[in-house]
Parts: sequence; C-alpha cells; structure tokens
Amino acid sequence: MPIPIAFLFLLLAASSHDAAPVVASAVPQPRGFYINCGSEKEEQIGSIKWIQDEGFIAVGNVSAVDKPNIMPLLATVRYFPDATARKYCYQLPVVKGSRYLVRTTYFYGGFDGGAEPPVFDQIVDGTRWSAVNTTDNFRRGMSTYFEMVAEAQGKTMSVCLARRADTKSSPFISALELVSLDDSMYNTTDFDKYVMSTVARSRFGGKGEIVSYPDDQYNRYWAPFTDANPTVESHSPITPEEFWNMPPAKALRAGMTTSRGKKLSVQWPPVELPAATYYVALYFQDSRTASPYSWRVFDVAVNGKEFFRELNASAAGVMVYSTMMPLSGKTEIVLTPNETSPVGPLINAGEIYQIVPLGGRTATRDVVAMEDLARSIKNPPPDWAGDPCLPPQNSWTGVFCSEGSPVRVISLDLKNHGLSGSLPDSIGNLTGMKNIYLGGNKLTGSIPDLSSMHILEELHFEGNQLSGPINPSLGKLANLKELYLNNNNLTGQIPESLKNKPGLDMRKIQFDDEGRRAKASETVG
Repeated sequence: MPIPIAFLFLLLAASSHDAAPVVASAVPQPRGFYINCGSEKEEQIGSIKWIQDEGFIAVGNVSAVDKPNIMPLLATVRYFPDATARKYCYQLPVVKGSRYLVRTTYFYGGFDGGAEPPVFDQIVDGTRWSAVNTTDNFRRGMSTYFEMVAEAQGKTMSVCLARRADTKSSPFISALELVSLDDSMYNTTDFDKYVMSTVARSRFGGKGEIVSYPDDQYNRYWAPFTDANPTVESHSPITPEEFWNMPPAKALRAGMTTSRGKKLSVQWPPVELPAATYYVALYFQDSRTASPYSWRVFDVAVNGKEFFRELNASAAGVMVYSTMMPLSGKTEIVLTPNETSPVGPLINAGEIYQIVPLGGRTATRDVVAMEDLARSIKNPPPDWAGDPCLPPQNSWTGVFCSEGSPVRVISLDLKNHGLSGSLPDSIGNLTGMKNIYLGGNKLTGSIPDLSSMHILEELHFEGNQLSGPINPSLGKLANLKELYLNNNNLTGQIPESLKNKPGLDMRKIQFDDEGRRAKASETVG
C-alpha cells in the first residue's frame, strides 16, 4: 500500500475546523451515511444532517474534544484503547456493485491529554488504505480528511482502524461518510481489482472556500488552486450532467489561462507524487459566451507526454482523462494552443486519484458464515467485524486463513475465551476449515450438521454446555482425526460411524444408565 499518499492528504485535503460553509438548501441531502463519531445526538451541521455512530460499531469509547469554538463535527471522537484487538471496524449497509465515496475525518485536539496524535492505519473491507498521520495538521490547529472511491463487494462495507508497530496511543476518528455515487461516475476504473484513493480535487483559478454540497450533489470537496497564471471567470451556463463524473458548475466557473499563442504551464498537484499509477481527469470550459465563431483548441501534455491532441474546449465544456497513468515526482500540465486558435488555452478543474490494488478477497460463503458465527456468539472478540481474513495482519482474533484467491478460513482457535452463545447451522459452510478449537467455553445449544466440512481434521468442543444428541454428520467426515466432545451436556448414544472410525482420537463420552448425559471421559484410539 502507498504509505506516502497520506502525506499528500495532509497537504492537499486538510481543512481548518471553521472552514465548512453553513448554508441552507432545498437540494436533497446526498444519499449515504454521515456519521459524527462519538456524538450523542443527531445534528444539522451546515447543509448536512449528521447522525450518531451507534449501531455502526460495537467497540471503542467516546470522548469530547476540549477546544474553544470547535465546530460540532470535530467536538467528539470515538477512540480505541484495546491494544489486543487487531482492528476496530465500522460496518455500513450498502448495495452490492454500487459505487461509493468514503471519507474519514480526524481531529485529535489532545482529547486524551497527549502531546501529539497517534499514527495508525485505516482499512476498507480487506484493503489497507493508508496510514493516518495527522501530526502536522494538529500542530497547525487543522483537521485532516482522507477520501477513496470504492465499489461495494457485498451487502456491507467496513471501514476500520488498526494499530501499527509505531502506534503509541489509542487510534481515534472524528467523522465517517459514505456517499452513494452515480453508476456512470469513474466507470472506466475496474473496481473489481482496484480502489481510487484521492490525491487532489481542485478548481483552478478559484478563490475562497472549498466547494462541496449543495453545489456538488455528491458532497465531493473541490479545493481552490491558483498560481502565477492569469485567471478568468466563465460567462456561459454550465450543465454538470453533460460532463463525465458530473463536476459541480461552481467548480468550473473560474479557470486559469494565458495569452493567445502562448503555452499554459501548470504544476499540479503542487507536491511530489510517489511512483504509482493514477487516474487523472481534467475539465475544460470556454469562459466566453457561446458563438459559432469562437473556439479554443489546444494540445494537452502531462510531464511531456501527449495526453490529448487538438482538444476543443467549447462553452459547453469537455473532460479528458487517463485511467492508468504512471506518475512520480512533480507533475506538470502543459497546454499548447493551436496556431489558428484566437485565444489562449485554459483549464478549469482537475481530479487525481492513486489507483490502489484491492488487498484480495475472502470467499463470500466464508464471510457470511463467520458473520453468522459472530452474531450467534454473545461475546465475540472485539475485532470480529469487517473482513475475517484481510488484511492478513488484521484478521480476526483466533481466525487463520489461506493464501491465494479467494482466501479461505482454514482454522479457528478460541479455546478458553469465555465465549457464550450457540453455533449457527451456517458454520458448516466453512468448507475450507481444517481445525476448530472451541474448548473451554460456555457454548450452548446443539452441534450443527458439519457434513460439508470434508477436510476437517480436528474438532474440539470439549468443556462447553452443548446439549442434545451427537450429530451423526460427524461420522461422515473422512479426514477427521480428533474429536473432543467430553464435558458437555450431550444426550443419546455415540453414533456407530464414530465408534468404528479408524484412526480417530475421540474423547469418549460415558452416559448414565438411562443413556442421557455425559458424566466422565477418557481418551480412546
């Protein structure tokens, strides 16, 4: 994962905590979730109604941020002091196959009495997104936000925080947004293989505040960007729906230009990029009143390489893009006018995203089965949310997984964890499982049908409160080598298929004279 990208966010996507415009609008709030982490109530902030994070996460503590005149969105945090958990996950309902903008916002504010914020990771589903290092912005009294565009792989999307080796205190989060995007937006990216991590989204020649909702119906942030080049205001009406990706009209009303016959050179973004592959979208719109006798034609080059030839930036506007562009270091956009063009070139807005490969995918049937198990256990480990296997260093406690694609759950070890609850029938769908160690807990209910777990070798349920008969499906497990069921409340007889199974190490269950209940055990071969 591209760790340096966080540095770009700190420079390009940081906003002071009094920067959000407060406006009233009849435009419907963008579809999605706007979560004020740690807040005790719903709150209208600017044009957006923010909700509490209750119901989206089951772990962590909340704290107020004691700073004068702080905006409500940054006034609370949810933080995660449990250092034993491998990750701490929000889970949000989504529509599989739909595209979403994910935004996380952080403002430390010294909520825990520390001198500087911790550094930690953020994860979306099974992909490590980036490191979160807000130290520089905290020193300047600023918040930090991160964005990505991703496609839902299932019915929920998880956004998680995780400790690193250098994490010195509790990871925290101020706000989380999940905004539903139109299917046509950014649709040239293969979201089955990649996500797009925002580097910059700028309106050239613009001044003042960040443009967002209600001007942008998807609440994207368009930051002003200017340099030494002349600027110009548009005199033509702009229809966002006619542009690919639907940029807001306000983001295109200004532009940077130069004189007739001269090249326009723009260094953007104004920081060095880590060597990677990027999605680059550039937006152009002739600022003059539309006329059949006016045109503005020029070539577009990025870092000396042809990007688009003889682009005609009409009053209606046009967007050009590259989906997989290798870039590193400084980036220079050069617009070279056509000899016949009566005016100089101009540029109005731009977006750049780093293309991040997905971190793999856990088999859907395994994810569903493990989520069922997490719901059936009343007190699962605190990190039992999000992807059970990925990223590998952040798999669920006690869960071990295979490599390759798709990733499978192959072992479960939560012996002596004090677990209560029951085992769902869907645990039998974990067909890649080789070992289950759940002994020494307080599990109740019956043993499910496990006949589909053909490669299961070791099954340890001893020392629980399981009841009912021994499921005869256990005798169908050809590879079963160890079966420990002693010290439970099982009834009935041991199935003949288990009694006579060669090579099976079984903790034999002895029943009372009525054949009802286990009361002692011994090891048999």
